[in-house]
Amino acid sequence: MTMFNKLIETLKANPKKIVFTEGPDARILEAASNIKALGGCLTPILIGNVDEVKANAAAGGFDIEGLEIIDPATYAGMDEMVDQMVALRKGKMTADECRAALAKGNYFGTMLVKMGYADSLLGGATYSTADTVRPALQLIKTKPGNKLVSSCFILAREKDGVQELIAMGDCAINIKPDEDALVEIGLETANCAKIFGIDPKVAYLSFSTKGSGKGEDVDKVRNACEKAKAAAPELAIDGELQFDAAVSPVVAATKCKGSPVAGQANTFIFPDINAGNIGYKIAQRLGGYAAYGPILLGLNAPINDLSRGCDADEVYKMALITAALA
Repeated sequence: MTMFNKLIETLKANPKKIVFTEGPDARILEAASNIKALGGCLTPILIGNVDEVKANAAAGGFDIEGLEIIDPATYAGMDEMVDQMVALRKGKMTADECRAALAKGNYFGTMLVKMGYADSLLGGATYSTADTVRPALQLIKTKPGNKLVSSCFILAREKDGVQELIAMGDCAINIKPDEDALVEIGLETANCAKIFGIDPKVAYLSFSTKGSGKGEDVDKVRNACEKAKAAAPELAIDGELQFDAAVSPVVAATKCKGSPVAGQANTFIFPDINAGNIGYKIAQRLGGYAAYGPILLGLNAPINDLSRGCDADEVYKMALITAALA
């Protein structure tokens, strides 16, 4: 059973609602039609002008019959939504400013999640990453105990008839995380990995393995790893490890014998966004992995960002991933 089949089974047992902030977009409509065909395990809510959404769906031959379409311009609960947003912004935005923001699908959709009308949100087909993430930071906010939003990718490939899954973080959000941020990134990535059926063996990656290299960058990774171990003693975590020591049993036996992770790591924590972004793209382009993400971590509710170059299949799969986090 593939990762996505498992996600569908999970959603059948616990159905969810997901907001699409760009309802008129053909890619969103095709994905929503395909989600509808799953039979109710995930319910799309489309944001946009009702006539435009229906016309675009008809033009593309997409079946959205019965799906809810909400137009911010005619939304009956707008006054209540404005009041709640003003309270959430705590004096940083006036009522008029909130009303203007809520006329846009990104803020409006985020407030639907905040108010409990939907469980999750997917945007970014036409919005920038900042325009998807900013409302989430302002309105959904980080979970208790979390200080930042981070991200991970889930990567999948078929090997000998079996689907192989790994997780990588943070490849998209935090440019140069300090050691405390790396702790949070590691723990959030491990928790996300579990949702997708990965038993996380977490490697904090470096150019050094167990002191073979020196310097502030090595110290940062080593200290973060030790803090993560202390915070989550139930997890298999080790570092600092070079990538070969993390994945090769032969190298691990030479460099770090007895490690609970080395040689079998499946959850990789990079020291900064340069390494992370390069790393997941190497796995994708040379390793034959399909990469799903970035999956935003640390928020009070699942909000995820699409690439503006996405296709309908990517929208469909990211919707399943996003809903599974709820």
